[in-house]
Amino acid sequence: MRLEKCWFCSSTVYPGHGIQFVRNDAKIFRFCRSKCHKNFKMKRNPRKVKWTKAYRRLHGKDMTQDSTFEFERKRNRPERYDRNLAENTLKAIKKIEKVRVARAEAHHKNRMKGKKSVERMQDAKELEQSISMVRAPGANREDPSLVLPERFKVKVPQQSKENRMEE
Repeated sequence: MRLEKCWFCSSTVYPGHGIQFVRNDAKIFRFCRSKCHKNFKMKRNPRKVKWTKAYRRLHGKDMTQDSTFEFERKRNRPERYDRNLAENTLKAIKKIEKVRVARAEAHHKNRMKGKKSVERMQDAKELEQSISMVRAPGANREDPSLVLPERFKVKVPQQSKENRMEE
């Protein structure tokens, strides 16, 4: 079974699926779905459309320099069957999958590393913009440079046991 790649979004096109377009110069374009075909007809550049693999690679969203992806390349040369080679290949596939998962996790961690500091800055900015909701409304009128104290001490008048019973 030959699995093709969509020309526009680089997803897999399974046999019996998708659309094939042959241009006048005999260049073949395969598309996984009509969405990709329509975008191609509209002359859109896949590198500028956010949901495509080309965009994600170009903008550092996907892993690009991963040597394990080289195993996915299409080979048109037939190979003579060798039992030892097949066995070694199956073992290598398992190792490659482990390496690919580990690299993908490391890539994700690396991309999310700076997210906490960005979120903190956004939270501080939001607090700064809506501090009037935290402070008492009258406090802003009296002294706009009022800074909230770090510790609040609230005195609660204690009621005697007799008063509590009556309520």
